[in-house]
Amino acid sequence: MMGMRIRWVIGVLMFLAGMINYLDRSALGVAAPLIRQDLHLDASQLGIVFSSFSFGYALFCFVGGYASDRFGPRNVMGISMVAWSIFCGLTAAIWSVSSLLIVRILFGMGEGPIGSTFNKTVRNWFPHGQQASAVSIANAGTPLGAAVSGPVVGLLALSFGWRPAFVIIAAIGIVWVVAWYVIATDKPSENPRVSAQERAELEAGYKTQPKSTGVRQPLGPLIMRPAILATAFAFFGYSCILFFFLTWFPTYLVTARHMSMADMSFATIIPWTVGFIGLLVGGPVCDLIFKMTGNPILARKLVLVVCLLVAAGCIGFAGMADTVFSALALMTVSVFFMYMTGNTYWAIILDTIEEDRVGGVSGFVHFVANCGGIVAPLATGFIVQATGGFFGAFVATGAIAVLGALGVAVFVRAPASLPRPVFQAARG
Repeated sequence: MMGMRIRWVIGVLMFLAGMINYLDRSALGVAAPLIRQDLHLDASQLGIVFSSFSFGYALFCFVGGYASDRFGPRNVMGISMVAWSIFCGLTAAIWSVSSLLIVRILFGMGEGPIGSTFNKTVRNWFPHGQQASAVSIANAGTPLGAAVSGPVVGLLALSFGWRPAFVIIAAIGIVWVVAWYVIATDKPSENPRVSAQERAELEAGYKTQPKSTGVRQPLGPLIMRPAILATAFAFFGYSCILFFFLTWFPTYLVTARHMSMADMSFATIIPWTVGFIGLLVGGPVCDLIFKMTGNPILARKLVLVVCLLVAAGCIGFAGMADTVFSALALMTVSVFFMYMTGNTYWAIILDTIEEDRVGGVSGFVHFVANCGGIVAPLATGFIVQATGGFFGAFVATGAIAVLGALGVAVFVRAPASLPRPVFQAARG
């Protein structure tokens, strides 16, 4: 680690955590055709199974964010990884629909704190002008983990049955926890590896953000700010696209487009890999616009609104595609632009919320977002069951994302505590 800023080492650890997170999370979607056959599930039952994860996940997004403010992101992240790894492994032991639902809810509870804990860690460890980039890097591992999940889980399932895959990928998370506790701390001031130069960089970079007032503010008024509610709903639209793709798209390729399990496992690598690129570049684009304009809110809004509208349009057109190639191509473009917005929701919170409440507000926004993980898979299951096709689900998912983008365009504004001149002073 000599010569490297410790904050970027922690950024790499968060990247790997995100990769493990989605490797574990997307395993069920990849193995779903086989699990559905073993447990004799119809489309609506499978939709309930997919949604069950988000019941636990959404609630613990909020719980995890609150806990990271109170107890620090280091322990919250470590405990979270241990918990979800255990329940990922226990998926191999399920014997019925009921047992699968219970395991998926508990698995979701374990994963819930990751997003808000990442955001709290970024707020503690990165200067303002690098925070969107840091959020992008931390979360860029998620689509890469999902891309790896397709061939890994698919080939393991075809070779040995679907159960062994869940045990193997669960073990990876425990290894990560050891590295996290060796390297990470809640704040730079607690880490002996932080140099005086890096400490000075961090102090200079915190000056353009809302500070703690010294009096702990009630969480309720903060989360009811129009900018936060609009951001939360836009994130909900993002999650509807994400969870539709994560849960139902592999089954759509197999059942509606008649792809084999092997072909599907490799076909899904393409959009996930492109999504990884979108998430990786979205943050630097935001930070570049911030440096050019001196206005972080404008930078976040521009990327979020434009890219989420493009993502929504593409998923809507994917539902009308005539061929499997065009459907996959449109979905790939949708996933790229969806992930381009992935840093912006978190960055708006960092730009507008006082430092001692970043975790709690992040948890609330992530909670609302992941209600999309309940709604999208469940609604898709019932739409497919009722209509016999996926068209309505594609269009409904895109329409929700459009409404989210428009909400941000109208309601997200710069906080009164940080007027324009302060933003301008941050350009250098």
